[in-house]
Parts: sequence; C-alpha cells; structure tokens
Amino acid sequence: MNAPTLTIRTLTEHDVDAFHAMRLHAAADTPFAIVPTPEEEARWTRDENIARVRETDQQAVFGAFDGETLIGITGWRREQRVKFAHKSLVWGVFVDPAYRCTGIGRRLMESAIERAKASGAELVQLTVGAQNPRAQTLYLSLGFVVYGREPRGMRIDGEYFDEELMVLIFD
Repeated sequence: MNAPTLTIRTLTEHDVDAFHAMRLHAAADTPFAIVPTPEEEARWTRDENIARVRETDQQAVFGAFDGETLIGITGWRREQRVKFAHKSLVWGVFVDPAYRCTGIGRRLMESAIERAKASGAELVQLTVGAQNPRAQTLYLSLGFVVYGREPRGMRIDGEYFDEELMVLIFD
C-alpha cells in the first residue's frame, strides 16, 4: 500500500467490472457483511451493475483506489418516496482484507455521509452484523447509534446471525 496513491471517488460506468469483481470478492470473503451470496452476486448483469454504480442525485457508489486498483466500496442511496425522502441508506461497505485497519473504511463512510448531507437527507441508516465488532466500532466512532436489533436477520448455511440497525441523524 502506497499512501500517496490512495484516492476515494465515485464510481462510473468505466469501473463496473472492478466493482463487480469486488462485490464477488466481498460476498466470498465476508458473507455475514454482504447480503447476496457469491452465486447471487454473479447473476447481476453488466447493465444491472452499471445501473448500480451510476451516480445520480439519489445514489452513488464510492470506491477506494490504490493507484488504479479498486480496494474498497461503499454504496449510498436516498429514499425517493416523499414520506421517506428525508432518509438515506449506506450499503455494501467492504474493504479488501489487505487494506483493513488503514482508515479506508472511514474515508469511504465519510464520503457517503457527506453525500447524504449534501443531498438534503436528514439521516443515514445502515445495518451491521452483530458479530462484526470492527465495523460496529467504526460506525459508532462516526456518530451512528444503535436503534434496534433484528434477531435472525441473516441466515448463512443454516446458522442465524442478528443484525444491528444503526442511524446517524444530522442535527
């Protein structure tokens, strides 16, 4: 890792293959942190993935790059329905294991939070595996608070995992 070459930016259509590869890697590496299974993630078409990374005023995917190599991702989406338009969501947070504990996850999350604020959203929600203390610590340090727990929120190979529901409210 060469710190001067680390950058965070929104992904574009040109990054879609790297995004898809990163999502496949995430689904295999950390199944309790990424909802789709590797098989489900593999079924996303190129056009569907382009739509996932296409930046709009309602969504963006942020990528962390070491030079030209994508090493982390975080998605952000704002609710579109009028009654929920004050809310936004962070999804799909993943940093390649070789780059964990380097501050990249924080930088990705800060990018998503800033985007949420700039969009006019009043809050950001996320879910995190109750068995993922490293991610929980990061989110708490950014000001998120736990507002609930979903028992058996995820099932992997017959084993259940609780999910914590977290929110960051902009006051």
